[in-house]
Amino acid sequence: MLDAICELDTEDHLTARTTYSVFKFQQLPDEDIERLRQWLICPACGGKAYFRKASKDGKAACFGSRYHQADCIEFKPSAQKSREEQDAIEVQQQLVDADALMIDFSRKPRRHSPANKASSAPSANKTAPTLKSSAISQSSPVPVAPSMDGQVQESKTDYQVSTATHTTDKRVPSQGLEKLLHSLLRGTDLAKSDLWVYTDSERKYRWRAKNLFVNFADADPLDNKPHMYWGTISHTDSTMSWLNPADSKDIGIPIDGIKQPLLAQFEIEDKRDLEGAGLILFGKCFWNKERTRKIIQLWNNDLQRIFISKLED
Repeated sequence: MLDAICELDTEDHLTARTTYSVFKFQQLPDEDIERLRQWLICPACGGKAYFRKASKDGKAACFGSRYHQADCIEFKPSAQKSREEQDAIEVQQQLVDADALMIDFSRKPRRHSPANKASSAPSANKTAPTLKSSAISQSSPVPVAPSMDGQVQESKTDYQVSTATHTTDKRVPSQGLEKLLHSLLRGTDLAKSDLWVYTDSERKYRWRAKNLFVNFADADPLDNKPHMYWGTISHTDSTMSWLNPADSKDIGIPIDGIKQPLLAQFEIEDKRDLEGAGLILFGKCFWNKERTRKIIQLWNNDLQRIFISKLED
């Protein structure tokens, strides 16, 4: 998109609408770009939009959106769009055919980068801490709660989503985070479905999908439960230590403690790679100390419980 509308709430509770060309927007001072970029919408369909800065290798700055309406004139066909639509179709069919669904956190995402880039990029296996799948699948979910200094600590009591009996001898289809995220971004019924979703391979902990999958805009620090939070990334801070969702202006996702293995895992080389990217993670939402900002913490900093869907240039 060459243009985007900035809908900014003013102090007198009015909405100021300003249309920016990408050429004008990229010339704004950096502090203005950071302030305005989470208020952008598509001028054709009103879907939430993002701004990506010019890249180091010469790619131009641009506006875009992961939330276009299907008939939006700005919704350009692409190989990435086709794959995401196929993912959405697959997940939607599972919602229709299956009694339950299991999240396979260990499932590896598909690679779409050029072969030479994939081979030269740092290997996540070399930099990320070793994650034993048996420990992940057999351990019960343990909620996290903010301590006095705002950090996340494990609770002493286990949180069981459901202890109701469910047929365990029937095959339950599984799905990885990549296709689940794409299905959510493409508007399937997953986020409002009554389908049971298991978050462990032993099928001890299950959720209704509509209670498990929560868009960043609906994150509630008072519900005291972990969720699969999803949406898109607007931008990151200058040190790439925080992710800022486009779906909500008052949420931050800290990644400083896992930054290097996370960036390596998803082949993220600079801030531009995160702008407009899709994001899903299993985590807990809580207030910061001042209760001015919501924090979503990745569960146990487990890299298998987060997926980032970069935009393809």
